[in-house]
Amino acid sequence: MIVVLSKDISSHDKEMLCIYLRDRGFNIREQNFGEDAILGASGKGVVDIRELGLLPGVERVAATSKPYELASRETKTEDTIVTVGQVKIGGSRISVIAGPCAVESREQIMETAARVRESGAVMLRGGAYKPRTSPYAFQGLGMQGLEYMKAAGEANNMPIVTEVVSPELAVQMKDLTDMFQIGARNMQNFELLKKVGSLGKPVLLKRGPSATIEEWLLSAEYLLASGTRDVVLCERGIRTCETYTRNTLDISAIPVVKGLSHLPVIVDPSHAVGIRAKVSPAALAAVAAGADGLTVEVHPRPDEALSDGPQSLYPEQFEKLMRDIEALAPVVGKELLRIPRYSMPGYAAPAGSGSLLRVTDSAPAEAAMDLPAAYCGENGAYTEQALNRIFGEDAPRLQVDSFRGIFDAVLGGSASAGVVPVENSLTGSIHENYDLFLRYPDIAIVGELKLRVVHCLIAHERADIDSLRIVRSHPQGFAQCREFLEKYPEWVQEPCTTTATAVVSIAREGAIRVAAIASEAAAKAHGLKVLREGIETNPLNYTRFVIISRRCGGRNGDGCADRCGDTAPVPPSLGSGQPNKASLVFSVPDEPGSLFACLKIMSERGLNLSKLESRPIQGKPWEYLFYVDVSIPQAGELFDKVLDELKGKTVDFYHLGSYRAML
Repeated sequence: MIVVLSKDISSHDKEMLCIYLRDRGFNIREQNFGEDAILGASGKGVVDIRELGLLPGVERVAATSKPYELASRETKTEDTIVTVGQVKIGGSRISVIAGPCAVESREQIMETAARVRESGAVMLRGGAYKPRTSPYAFQGLGMQGLEYMKAAGEANNMPIVTEVVSPELAVQMKDLTDMFQIGARNMQNFELLKKVGSLGKPVLLKRGPSATIEEWLLSAEYLLASGTRDVVLCERGIRTCETYTRNTLDISAIPVVKGLSHLPVIVDPSHAVGIRAKVSPAALAAVAAGADGLTVEVHPRPDEALSDGPQSLYPEQFEKLMRDIEALAPVVGKELLRIPRYSMPGYAAPAGSGSLLRVTDSAPAEAAMDLPAAYCGENGAYTEQALNRIFGEDAPRLQVDSFRGIFDAVLGGSASAGVVPVENSLTGSIHENYDLFLRYPDIAIVGELKLRVVHCLIAHERADIDSLRIVRSHPQGFAQCREFLEKYPEWVQEPCTTTATAVVSIAREGAIRVAAIASEAAAKAHGLKVLREGIETNPLNYTRFVIISRRCGGRNGDGCADRCGDTAPVPPSLGSGQPNKASLVFSVPDEPGSLFACLKIMSERGLNLSKLESRPIQGKPWEYLFYVDVSIPQAGELFDKVLDELKGKTVDFYHLGSYRAML
């Protein structure tokens, strides 16, 4: 049982509360859990929870049927996100930790760190102390190895995680590591768990080779009860009768544990299978099963590794795995976490977001840090979900009541960036928002994200599908669920500004015969239930969101957005590096071959077209604007020449922005 204390509880009330619980047979432990001060009451005591909740200084009482109270989802329903430096493990991101099994030399760990960082790993792993089955095997370099690893992490802007094997070493290692790892062999070394937990640093807890899920969670309870708030669970395979692989990866443990506990769960496919060729398939299976991240062994020369060479990936294999994860992540509703490689002059990060904002001379970094990102809709809107994927769940945000309001907020300076939907894979372009770019020439596209959209039929807790008479959603929601709605022709369709707005209207009115088409997140945010899940006509339903920011004014004289140092967010989730995509809008002279001439310029320069669409020009009957998305070649100067050539062949020309697009 967990007793959450009031923020203003007096020392006298706390003392009386402890006496009250001890007199009824409980053992008491006091600690902080997140932002709450709590009393953990364990043992065979008996108490009336309602009576306990009325005592002075008690904010609430959380009774759990599980022996692991602090780790239980009954105690904390929302997912915990563990922060290690600028890395966040849990939530909507997939965090990848990579590095060698053991630190062998300064040169080896430096080379490995640089290679995995370049591929997208956000944390560096490596063992300085290695518990080995044979006393004659390589046991690590000790504190010197840890110092090498710390230097490699700092050189590549990566937090480090390393294994601790004894309580005495934990104290010595505290200031050299960002995260402790409790290895599989030490999962039930309870004195080690208590000492590491008392140090308050994040902990990666591996499951023992023969441990049940409950035993694993009870080990996490030791850490939480001893003082740390940040525990990440790591499934690394269990011992079974199968001998073909090193261990058997228990994929089912991922969804089971995520149902039982609020703690993030990652997977170690390297130790799970022990065979290099099987590591990547196991890693992708873990992502598909809902893992919050991976820890992967990588070595520049595995054949020369002093430990676990056969299961270590070559850097090239790790690079491919990262690309595969990036492609798979949106299918399971997540994105691969990216962290900026270096802190750059003129950039500042919003508090807690992990994102970078470029600031101009007239807008100091301190001001940019406080500016939110704007989105349209209520809590749980798809646009807010896209914002979370791009900037992080704890990034500052600004709600507005229309898509035009996003542009106004960014242009007016009340938001540093905005997230706007522009295209759906089933219903096509959202013309309203494309038109806004022409009305706001000082706004540019600076990033892109594709979000999988899973629509649900949402209603009041007392509603059932047979009693419904009205369904509300955004018009795009109706269009994307056309086949489902055709089964209920008697329902009246009422359009709303956003899908989440439809959910809010039902919650506010308490309507029983009204349903909404929106996301599961919107249902949870507003206390409604899901009647049907996945009602979109095609499961391959993706919405393309763009990130917008204000242009710098254009040192090139035309307000260009991509090459003149404008205020442009560069979210880590979108990857780093040069822009690889651009969006253009233009009209052509009314003469034969004019459009062909423009397309020929792009074709001859090797620019691949991913979108070509015509739209009528308002006020000019039978005249059209052409909306074009193109890939940008590695040579940026070539793309600049293409823009200049296109301007010479067109009547109206708009460069909406150059940006980094997700795979």
